Amino acid sequence: MSQPNSEEKFRELRAEFFRGKITRRRFIQQSARLGLSAALLSRMVSTSYATGDNLVDSSPAAPNESPVTKERIEYLKSKPYKDVTINVMALRSAVGDCLEYHAPRWEEETGAHVNVTKIAIDTLHQQIFADVSSGAGQYDAYQTAAWFYGDFFTPPEPYIIEITPFLQDPKYPYWDPAEFLPAMKRLYTWQGKLYGVLFDADAQILYYRKDVLQNARYQDKFKSQLGYDLPNPPKNMKEMHDLASFFTGWDWNGDGRDDWGISLHAKVNEQGFFHFLTLAAPYVVSPANKHFYFNPDDMKPLINSEGHLRALEDYVKFLVNGPKEQINWTLPEGWTPFLAGHAVMEATWGDLPTLAQDRARSTVQGRVGATIIPGTTEAFNPITGQWEKYPLNVVGNTNGGTWHCVISRLSKKREATYDFLAFMANKKNAFFNSTNGWTGVQPGMKYEYFPPVGTGSVVEWENQGWDKADATNFLEAYYQNLTLPAQEIYLRIPGAAEYWHELDVRVSSVLAGQTNAKAALDDLYQAWEQITQRYGRDNQKRLYAESFAGQ
Repeated sequence: MSQPNSEEKFRELRAEFFRGKITRRRFIQQSARLGLSAALLSRMVSTSYATGDNLVDSSPAAPNESPVTKERIEYLKSKPYKDVTINVMALRSAVGDCLEYHAPRWEEETGAHVNVTKIAIDTLHQQIFADVSSGAGQYDAYQTAAWFYGDFFTPPEPYIIEITPFLQDPKYPYWDPAEFLPAMKRLYTWQGKLYGVLFDADAQILYYRKDVLQNARYQDKFKSQLGYDLPNPPKNMKEMHDLASFFTGWDWNGDGRDDWGISLHAKVNEQGFFHFLTLAAPYVVSPANKHFYFNPDDMKPLINSEGHLRALEDYVKFLVNGPKEQINWTLPEGWTPFLAGHAVMEATWGDLPTLAQDRARSTVQGRVGATIIPGTTEAFNPITGQWEKYPLNVVGNTNGGTWHCVISRLSKKREATYDFLAFMANKKNAFFNSTNGWTGVQPGMKYEYFPPVGTGSVVEWENQGWDKADATNFLEAYYQNLTLPAQEIYLRIPGAAEYWHELDVRVSSVLAGQTNAKAALDDLYQAWEQITQRYGRDNQKRLYAESFAGQ
């Protein structure tokens, strides 16, 4: 298979096989014609958990799963987990509500029971690791953020278990990790092994009111005031700042109230720090430098570099272009001005365009544009200490929790626990989650995207209540962000929760006017140094380097 077209043909065959569109025999025969040995193909098939000829679209025994294996149908007839109770610790947020939503449907199929305990985000990390490190083992599974991962692997025996053995058994709910977008699969794995079960797929891009930016009167007004054409959408940070300022303080939506250029949700101890990380990335990450957090040679923090400082100073400037209360807003509060038609832009997660489809809480369905985070025309390389000029430096990200469940090594009910998690990862349920805004879940699987990227259909999204243009704009921009050549690599080393907490506190202090940006970042440098020393510099250096493998 040396030729590119042969490789592409094999990927197509493999996708068809795992989706159940061709049989095992046909997959092996046609793949063998491309140059792969029959023995290798047979081994590949035997390690998969469900063969194509065993998949059916639906079954009365599994009314909430599609597709489903024939082995699964037989397995469910006996109510295999009757009287079994599993305990799951979840986030007290939309993603926790989504998990709780699926529990009774799985219980109906299997005879089991799920106890869901929802924990506030500011104590979730502490409570997960108190349970597993103490040996208490009260919970079978944890709904974890991707940035907690490094801490699961600090002991010789990881705190969580690999899920590949379950994937090889067709009695469990069907889902195919091969459908992951590569950028997202990385957040579910550790050193090449899969530990997480599909749920969420976070990244941040820029959403904007396309009807407002297309308004001819506003375009003329913008050009007369700023001397250039209104950017639709903004391509660089200067344009984004100009738009935010231009649309602040006057009634552009015609309801008699002054409106805003942007909305933020920057409450400390929530997830507001991600917005700084996202907007700061193109000031530091570039084709010449992929390191945002640490110098890989000595694990010294880069966080107080000139690039980070300029990014934070520019981030603060957005505050006057939105309501003053936004520094204390949680995520839902921060989304409200945009959904209510009072903010032109918001850099955030895919919850926003998804919630925009709900007319009970949104006035902007059909008017939501989406684009990658605007770039910069120069970036500071903190390794060389030099500013470097670019026509446009844009940087992708997977910023956010990418919330999903992992199984505790202390669980004595691993089979039932995995069954529940895989149930939520089944295509029928996963697609429902990613297309309904109240779930807090974003699309991370190829079947959710449209050709040529994936195998999804816009009609499927319309059937979930989406405006066609909103769905198309969202998915195109989301995918572009995940595949940009320059990426802000996610921090998953041990102590990531501590590093980011210290960042969160100091960024919030700057936003509140309590500390100047340089003093805050210099202080953050020292705090990060202390964390690194505590975890061991050499170990952190090794794991930080490993986190860039394959990037």
